[in-house]
Amino acid sequence: MTAVAVETREIVLNGQRVVYRLRRSVRKTLGLRIDERGLTVGVPQRVLLRDVEAFIRSHADWVVDTLHKRPPASQRPAFVPEEGATLPLLGDTWHLRLGRGNNRVLWHESGPERILELALRNGGDARQLLLRGLQRRGLELFSNRVEEFCLRLGRPVPAVGLTNARTRWGSCSSRSGIRLHWRLIHLPLGLIDYVVAHEVAHLVEMNHSPRFWSVVESLYPDHLAARQTLRQVATSLPHI
Repeated sequence: MTAVAVETREIVLNGQRVVYRLRRSVRKTLGLRIDERGLTVGVPQRVLLRDVEAFIRSHADWVVDTLHKRPPASQRPAFVPEEGATLPLLGDTWHLRLGRGNNRVLWHESGPERILELALRNGGDARQLLLRGLQRRGLELFSNRVEEFCLRLGRPVPAVGLTNARTRWGSCSSRSGIRLHWRLIHLPLGLIDYVVAHEVAHLVEMNHSPRFWSVVESLYPDHLAARQTLRQVATSLPHI
């Protein structure tokens, strides 16, 4: 298992005190992530603190702005799977219907409204059934998109799985293949494709070097705009 060291520190950015989690691991690049826990800075094991802080300061405007726009945890949507509830899926608004059945999820895509039906047994858990249905649909879609981008690169298609990681949309490993966060199912296909392209590009370059971003651009030319949009919408997704 890879050793990861995490410590809590603080830094002043644009006149504001910002607390952040410093996460050291065997990664090769520096990276920033803002989620419900706040700012996390991932760095290689031996990077000096002054270099870490210089890296954070170089992104000060984005960090302060994103933290400011991030809603408090208590205000974030907590989805309740009840009759008539709506859910963002694949760029559309879906309406939830609760019915009786053998614990199946039915996707009704024709008609004026998109209907997601939970056909529950007596005493069935609507939340768990919904979660399984979304993950099943997500894995099927993500696998197809990974295959498409691998074909463009002329690369063998790796194993594709799901993740529920707290700070990453996806990962790529020569051993376990590509893993994508199931919550991507809430996003439009264009943003899903950006994340898929990013991870597939790691099959060529296992880093974030200029060569890596060149591969990403060949797969998804508008990746800079997609990356920014993904950051903006990440905190608004429902929690199931």
